[in-house]
Amino acid sequence: MNVLIIEDEKALAHELELFLVKNNYICEVSNNGVSASEKIAVNLYDFILLDLGLPDYEGLDLLKEAKKANPEAACIILTARAEVNDRVKGLDLGADDYLAKPFSLLELQSRMQAITRRKFGITQNIIELDGFLVNLTERTIMYQDQAVNAITKKEFDLIAYMLLHKNRTLTRAQLSEHIWGSVINDDYDSNFIDAHIKNIRKKLSAFAPADWLETVRGLGYRIKTNV
Repeated sequence: MNVLIIEDEKALAHELELFLVKNNYICEVSNNGVSASEKIAVNLYDFILLDLGLPDYEGLDLLKEAKKANPEAACIILTARAEVNDRVKGLDLGADDYLAKPFSLLELQSRMQAITRRKFGITQNIIELDGFLVNLTERTIMYQDQAVNAITKKEFDLIAYMLLHKNRTLTRAQLSEHIWGSVINDDYDSNFIDAHIKNIRKKLSAFAPADWLETVRGLGYRIKTNV
């Protein structure tokens, strides 16, 4: 998932970036409000981690911009401010959660996972798809006690992202932007996504047909499930 880290303390921003990338997030970093405002205006994010105490920008104003430009993004406020009013204002403006500095990186990850579960209505970490068991936490796929080890990291990312949007058709552009963190240009080659989906199907078909991974002609792909 795409994350924008807005934090003027460069050491902390770097620490957050390293931790989240290690845990399979795609990250961009802004160390000031002007840069963050520009990114928010042109890019879509799944999470925005926002430090309220920016030297060049009022953090709450930036939160307003984020909710207007990217209303589906989950916002977590990171703040050293002790005032309850600041936290209340942030939540009232649409922030999903807040963490007071200093905080544990593991707690941040746990809160991000909790927000993701609420947002997408996921009640369990293991999802069954016609005999395949996809473990979103362990990032594994099993079929009748056999591990599907051939699936690569990016291929699993594709499956996991489509599961978050189960029964919803995702375009090739959406899949590329959210999985690879790239903004699609006019000369974008859609075969890039098609090739990955083809590889996934081939690897899964060695165990059983993956009819739940559907092609929606002329639009994109979706995972169809009743779970």
